[in-house]
Amino acid sequence: MMRDRFYPIFDDPAWLERALPLGVRLVQMRLKDLPEAELRSSLARSRDLCRAAGAVMVVNDHWRAALDLGCDWVHLGQEDLATADLRAIRRGGLRLGISTHDEAELERALSCDPDYVALGPVWPTILKKMKWHQQGLDRVRQWKSRVGDMPLVAIGGLNIARAAEAFAAGADVVSVATDITLNPDPEGRIRDWIEVTR
Repeated sequence: MMRDRFYPIFDDPAWLERALPLGVRLVQMRLKDLPEAELRSSLARSRDLCRAAGAVMVVNDHWRAALDLGCDWVHLGQEDLATADLRAIRRGGLRLGISTHDEAELERALSCDPDYVALGPVWPTILKKMKWHQQGLDRVRQWKSRVGDMPLVAIGGLNIARAAEAFAAGADVVSVATDITLNPDPEGRIRDWIEVTR
């Protein structure tokens, strides 16, 4: 299971060298637009860094590489879910997280028996352009009532002040990217996140 309530997203293993010594124990590696060899090298390095630190690493989208590299978790967006071989993912022992943005996507995700469901963007996000507007805390409450004991990850527009609101609405885990990576003091921000989520 997911062992932490703080779930940062990084796009380079160099971030792990900064975050893991501070106590981060759950991360997603979201590596985009890399040549295959570089992608796999970066994922292998990230895997090794996380294992040495006792941290859980989730691979965003690249489920084939995650299987080949012996990783433990993969996160799929809805587009990737459409083409992923879920039987191979399960056969390979990968745990699965799935992004959702509306009722139809939640139904589809739950039919895949995931290990967690993510809802976003809860607040407006600058990480990527999305066709969905902010979901809001009422949607977090609705999703939690639907998923029950399954971990619910809130993502999109999270900051320190909003973390308590997300947890109060039913999120089990909060996920952040730019609130750390664009912060003038990323290490200080990571320490703040760890303090408010533990």
